[in-house]
Amino acid sequence: MRILTFTGKGGVGKTSVSAATAVRLSELGYRTLVLSTDPAHSLSDSFNIPLGSDPTKIKENLDAIEVNPYVDLKENWQSVQKYYTRVFMAQGVSGVMADEMTILPGMEELFSLLRIKRYKSSGLYDVMVLDTAPTGETLRLLSLPETLSWGMKAVKNVNKYIVRPLSKPLSKMSDRIAHYIPPEEAIASVDQVFDELEDIREILTDNEKSTVRLVMNAEKMSIKETMRALTYLNLYGFKVDMVLVNRLLDMNEDSGYLEKWKTIQQKYLGEIEEGFAPLPVNKLRMYEQEIVGLPALEAFARDMYGETDPSDMMYDEPPIKFVRNGDVYEVQLKLMFANPSDIDVWVTGDELYLQIGSQRKVITLPISLTGLEPGDAFFRDKWLHIPFDLNGQGDRKAG
Repeated sequence: MRILTFTGKGGVGKTSVSAATAVRLSELGYRTLVLSTDPAHSLSDSFNIPLGSDPTKIKENLDAIEVNPYVDLKENWQSVQKYYTRVFMAQGVSGVMADEMTILPGMEELFSLLRIKRYKSSGLYDVMVLDTAPTGETLRLLSLPETLSWGMKAVKNVNKYIVRPLSKPLSKMSDRIAHYIPPEEAIASVDQVFDELEDIREILTDNEKSTVRLVMNAEKMSIKETMRALTYLNLYGFKVDMVLVNRLLDMNEDSGYLEKWKTIQQKYLGEIEEGFAPLPVNKLRMYEQEIVGLPALEAFARDMYGETDPSDMMYDEPPIKFVRNGDVYEVQLKLMFANPSDIDVWVTGDELYLQIGSQRKVITLPISLTGLEPGDAFFRDKWLHIPFDLNGQGDRKAG
């Protein structure tokens, strides 16, 4: 299943672009699912059709969903929630407060991700289009499997080697102890969620099937946020294959008091095309009315893609490479807008850590590099190069 994720600053038109893309894909015969993970859903407004947490048929080959985090929590976490509620109430916490405390930060996003794997496994769809929340929330959503990976391993090991072997003997010793032993279905639920989360990381970073498309306006704040998004997406191994600049004023039309905006937009458009090269930049005009309903979305899709298939790989270069030149092995990451002074690089065991601001990426190194220290990291042509001398001459000055 091809997965297309659209993200960008709030208010730039992601939902319209996502919905129009899905409409065009369905016209080309692809069984298409468009899924909104934005808590402030507007996908139903775009189609002008009520949507729920289950697939709603929009037209032939096209279904749509607005994810309901509470439905997903109930389906995936109910047994765990009941256990923790019981434990908290035993400590004197009120029922409502106990229920709220069982919902960990990020759980809503987590269960939105689980849907991706399950619909992919179902075989019902050829393409999934993800209409996501504004950039910051989307980065948290997409990086969740990466940032939780170490915790998943720890929890699974605790369950496997401590909780499961000791739960039954301890529960027989005392009724009070038994009260705190998690039931088997709660342990199984946690294991299932963590197993699926590991699979999702592989699905979303599969550069042959999954790509991210950045939607923006020709405005300074939108450009800056999109630059940061591209850096962090590449850091986490997500392939970005297109930039879409939305709501451009027509240079051949009289825009009245907005005439000055044309000059401003054209100035920023030049910066976008130069700065984001070699990524393709798709320019979308401002429409005279809202893009709502299937006829409007069909027209928008034709302007957006023409005769091009939206599921095509618009730009095909992986964001992370492993390259060997003689005795020097390099880890290379495309970080087009990163400030070198903000980057820190270090190695622990067989894992390479990269820190850019508040974002951290962990890369598992090949066995041949285990125990080697990275040499001085450097930038060349928008790529960060982290060298390892296979003769063991690297140092720890990288950063």
